[in-house]
Amino acid sequence: MKNKRWLIGGVLFVAVAAFVSLSLLPFLGPWIAARSSPQEIQANAAQGGPDPVNQQSELETRAKGYQLVLQREPDNQTALRGLVDARIQLGDLEGVIEPLDHLAALNPDVTDYKILLGQTKFQVGDLEGSAQAYRNVLTASPGNTDALRGLVALLMTQERPQAAIGLLQDTLSTANQANEIQAGSVDVTSVQLLLGQVYAEEGRYEESINTYEAAIAVAQQDFRPVLGKALVLQQQGNNDEAQPLFANAAALAPDQFKDQIQQLALGAPTPPPTAESAETESAPSSDLENAAAASESGETPSGN
Repeated sequence: MKNKRWLIGGVLFVAVAAFVSLSLLPFLGPWIAARSSPQEIQANAAQGGPDPVNQQSELETRAKGYQLVLQREPDNQTALRGLVDARIQLGDLEGVIEPLDHLAALNPDVTDYKILLGQTKFQVGDLEGSAQAYRNVLTASPGNTDALRGLVALLMTQERPQAAIGLLQDTLSTANQANEIQAGSVDVTSVQLLLGQVYAEEGRYEESINTYEAAIAVAQQDFRPVLGKALVLQQQGNNDEAQPLFANAAALAPDQFKDQIQQLALGAPTPPPTAESAETESAPSSDLENAAAASESGETPSGN
């Protein structure tokens, strides 16, 4: 289904999506990475590693300890973060929401907490709460790429592509004004990449290509829109037109992405998401995060 492809990343467009921004969970990322799957826990135990029963008991004890601290000091942020951490590792996402909401309230300028809150509410099925968390970020920071991508993904799962398109078009229409007020507050290229992906997911290939071409015209040294256009042409069966673009994207891209782009040019499928990555809506690999981080910090990805 279309919404499922958006969530876990389609073979054709997951690569472009990965280059758009940081993981939807920049703050949760280290926590999720630290979690072990049941299979990993059993394997570790079989190899003489930590006993999974003891691990579970230790996490539960730790969570109770943080709760006791919070009974005395409700605003203790160390305890709040520790409780969030413990409950994530216990798989208790419902239990994450209350302390995370409190952290977000105590730190109104820290968007990471709000992004994580939106993602967590999405995971537990509170779509209205998730959308509101993302919109709270966008009210203060209309160009926040993580919030935009989270809200777009949510709208796509609700089969509301036109709402997603409208959100991104509105962001682009006000980008110049926003960037005049605060330079770099809207990463126009990243927003265009998201819009191009939505169009492509909807089979609106001409509009997708036009969007990527508009990005290419402005960010001529950025490999991402070139790769996006190549993937759309490949999807349409225009492989002869796509191949020079794949080559151009590989030439512009940092070295760590060249092999991946070449595999895409050959039509090789991207690796399927793991259980961990599915939980984080196909969070990019560390290398992809590094490229996206460069984009977020204002550095245009380019070849060395």
